[in-house]
Amino acid sequence: MENASREPVLQVSNLSVQFHTRRGTVYAVNDVDIVLHAGETLALVGESGSGKSVTSMALMGLLPQPPASIAPAARALLHGKDLLHLPEKELRQVRGNDISMIFQDPMSSLNPCMRIIDQVAEPLLLHRHISRAQAHELAVRELELTGIPDAPRRALCFPHEFSGGMRQRVMIAMALITRPAVLLADEPTTALDVVVQEQVLSLLQKRQQQLGTAIVLVSHDLGVVRKYAHHVAVMYAGSIIEQAEKDELFSHPVHAYTRALLAARPTPNAKGHPLPSIPGLPAALLSPPCGCSFRERNTLGRPDLCLTDRVPQLVECSPGHLVRDCPGCIG
Repeated sequence: MENASREPVLQVSNLSVQFHTRRGTVYAVNDVDIVLHAGETLALVGESGSGKSVTSMALMGLLPQPPASIAPAARALLHGKDLLHLPEKELRQVRGNDISMIFQDPMSSLNPCMRIIDQVAEPLLLHRHISRAQAHELAVRELELTGIPDAPRRALCFPHEFSGGMRQRVMIAMALITRPAVLLADEPTTALDVVVQEQVLSLLQKRQQQLGTAIVLVSHDLGVVRKYAHHVAVMYAGSIIEQAEKDELFSHPVHAYTRALLAARPTPNAKGHPLPSIPGLPAALLSPPCGCSFRERNTLGRPDLCLTDRVPQLVECSPGHLVRDCPGCIG
């Protein structure tokens, strides 16, 4: 996909998020930069606690402040508006209109006391100021586009009357009904079986192609990422440690953590062979180590060469391929 001549639809720079707790400050996200173009999917991957969901929540303005705080230098430009520093009234006009989000658990995200049609129509009533009858008509049409069978009748049901896969389709309809420029999909297929997962992701890809929506996909499933993403950013301990075009990253991973993450994918190992894993636990974000945060778990590089006096910086190791410049982690 050629994007060199086009302006990015979303440009995030120096995004840092901290949580101030009684035990101290948690450095959840550190200097994250993201550039996203229309029609592209950027996947954020990494272990639990690496900062993927916090990054998405920060962009949506959904982090409670306090205890969260976003660095003053951070910027997230969408159509010329800085999402991180908009007044709440202006942010409400953008959130759900220009940028939308699909959450991990549709059952807890949907209102159990509201019918499906009212929940799907709500963004239109808030942002398009059309009549309720028009909003309901468009909501039913959107549900049909997301593959809900017998949509006019099913739209009158409540969330508990839908299966997990159908509820996720409802979430997609809600997120896309206003035709947002950016969609944040935070593990949109969690707890779904592989068949339904494939259906939901294929639907999301189809709607993206129809609407030109830019997607940030948060996922633990590297198989999903390889099939549906255009670019991949690998996060560890709140920072992006490697970022590249999908095929480049899977074919030529450079950082020791990226290589370990790819090696830990499920494979049909012979009986008796241990399953590959990354030893130890992720670095504590309450008291992050000085220097390379992956040093204690580095088994695929040279931990004795890992930096201890400064934080590794993102550098370009090949065109479009960025990696943290820790000599003990770069392979």
